Amino acid sequence: MKPFFSLLLLLAFVRELGAQNVPVQEFVLENGLRLLMVPRKGDPNVAAGWIAKVGSVNERPGITGISHLFEHMMFKGTHIIGTNNVRDDLKLIDEMDSLKAEIRKEELALIQRQRLGEVEDILDPKNRSPRHQELLAEYDKMLKRQKDLIVKDEFDRVYTTAGGSGMNAGTSEDFTFYFINVPANKLELWFWMESDRLSSPVFREFYSERDVVREERRLRTESTPTGKFQEQFESLFWQSSPYGWPVVGWPSDLDGITREEAKAYFDVNYAPNNLTGCLVGDFEPKQAIELAKRYFGRLKRGPQEPEPVRTREMKQQAEVRMTAYAETNPEAVIRYHSVADGHRDEPALAILSDLLNGRTGRLYKSLVLEQGLANSASAAVEGRKYEGYFELRGVAKPGKTPEEVEAALYKEIEKLKKEPVGERELQKVKNQNAAQDFRRLQSNFNLMLQLLIRDSGRGWQHINTDPTLFQAVTAADIQRVTKAYFTPENRVVAIYYTKKSETDGTAGPLLTGLDDQEKQQVQQMKTMAGQLKKEQVQQFLQQLEQQAGQAPADKQDMIQSMRKILETRLQALEGGK
Repeated sequence: MKPFFSLLLLLAFVRELGAQNVPVQEFVLENGLRLLMVPRKGDPNVAAGWIAKVGSVNERPGITGISHLFEHMMFKGTHIIGTNNVRDDLKLIDEMDSLKAEIRKEELALIQRQRLGEVEDILDPKNRSPRHQELLAEYDKMLKRQKDLIVKDEFDRVYTTAGGSGMNAGTSEDFTFYFINVPANKLELWFWMESDRLSSPVFREFYSERDVVREERRLRTESTPTGKFQEQFESLFWQSSPYGWPVVGWPSDLDGITREEAKAYFDVNYAPNNLTGCLVGDFEPKQAIELAKRYFGRLKRGPQEPEPVRTREMKQQAEVRMTAYAETNPEAVIRYHSVADGHRDEPALAILSDLLNGRTGRLYKSLVLEQGLANSASAAVEGRKYEGYFELRGVAKPGKTPEEVEAALYKEIEKLKKEPVGERELQKVKNQNAAQDFRRLQSNFNLMLQLLIRDSGRGWQHINTDPTLFQAVTAADIQRVTKAYFTPENRVVAIYYTKKSETDGTAGPLLTGLDDQEKQQVQQMKTMAGQLKKEQVQQFLQQLEQQAGQAPADKQDMIQSMRKILETRLQALEGGK
C-alpha cells in the first residue's frame, strides 16, 4: 500500500501545481506601457525590471549587434546623470558625430581598396591616408575632453548608495531586459531612474563603447575553443531567418554602426508602447500605479509601431553537415528545426527533452552508463518567438568517435518513434517538470524575469495556463512529434574533432568533471575575468550566487569553477596586483 499511497500524494501535488495561479495585477498606461505587479509581503525588497520587446532578430544586415549595444549604452546616463555639464557634453557629442562622419569616408575608401586587393588589412594603421590619421588624432583629443565632462558609473552609484543591488541587463534574440533589486522604500527612485534613462538618454561614449562590445565579441566568440564554430553552425542552421546572425553582431557591423542609426532604432523600439515593467515584492500596487503614471506616463508613444519580423525560415530540404577541428573533445551536435514558442507541439517537445536529458534521462543512461560511448549526452529544446529547434549532443569518451555517438543518438530517437513511452516514466518526467516550475516561482527575481519574458512574446498570462498543457502531454503526443520533426532532411549536424592546443591544461583542476560545453564556459570566464575591474568582479560573483541557488545539481561543479576564477581575480585586484 505504501507505494500506491505515495503515488496518490504525488499526483495530488502535481494537480495542485498545475492549478496554481500567479496573482498578477496589470495596469496599462495611456502611452501603451504595461506594468505587471505581484505584491508579496515579508521581504522588504522589490525585484524590479522592464523589458523592451526587441532583440537581435529585429535587426537587419548592417546593424547586427545594435540591440546588445543598447544594453551597454543604457547605463551611460541621461541629461541629469553621468555628466557635470550637460550643455557642453551634448555640444561635444554633436562635434564628435560630425568628425566621425568624416572618418567614415576614409574608412569606406579603405574598404574599397581592400575589395580591389590593394590592401589586406583595413585596420592596419600603415594603410591609412594622412587625412585619416589627422582625423583620428583629432577624435582622440575630443575623447579626452569628454572624459572631463563625464561622471563615471554615476547611474550605478546612485542605486548602490540607495541600497539597490544586482543591477544588470541582458540581450537575447527576442528581447532586451533591465533589472535590479531595490529596497521597498526606494521604489520611487526606481521609477524616476528608469523613466529618466528612457525619456532623456544620452548615448555618450558611443563609439568607444562600440569598441568595448567589439572586444567582448573577441573574448567570448573569437578567443574561445569553439566560439567561431558555433557561430558558423548557427548560420548553417538558419537558412533565411534573422536568427542566423549572432546577438553580439558581426564584426564589420560593430565597426560601422553610427550613433544616428542607434538613435533611430531607440526611438522605435524603446518607446513605451513596446515596453513592459514588472515589480515583485513588498509594495503597495496602488502606490506603484501612481508612481507609474507620474514617471513612466511622461514617456511619449513611439512615432510608429515596431514592425514584426517578416522573413521566415525556409523549409530545409536536405541534411547539412559541418566538420570542425577545435581545441575541444570529440563531439556530435544534431539540431532539428522544430516550432516557435506557443505552438501546439511545444509542450510535447519540451517533455520529450526532459525524457532524454539529465542524469536520469535516457541519453545519459544509454550512451554514458550502458554503452560507455560518451562522457556526457544531453537534449535541449528552444522555442523562440518566431522559430524553434531541438538539439541533441554527446561528447565521445577517449577511444570512441563522434560518429559512434551520433549513431547512438539516432538510435534513441528511433526507439521513441517505435515504442510509446511508458506511463510511469512519462509521469515521473511531468512531475519533475511541474516541481521545477513551482520552485522557479518562489524567487521574486525569477518570477519577475519569467513574467517579463513571457509578456514580450505571447503574453504574461501563459505563466498560469502553460503548466496544464505540459501535464496533458501523452505518450502518443511524444511519438507523434518525434516522427514529425526528427527526420534526416530536417537536421543540421556538427562533428567536432580534437585539435591540440598549445595551452592545453592551463585551466587545470577547474575543468575536472565538466562536460565539453561546461569546459568552454569556464575557459571563457577565465579569459574574461582578466579584463574585469573590481566592481565588475563583485557584481559577477553576486549574480553567480543568485544563480547557484536555482541551478540544477549537475551544474554546480561548473558554477564552483567560475566562482574560484572570480575569487582569484578579486584577490589579485584587492592585493594591488
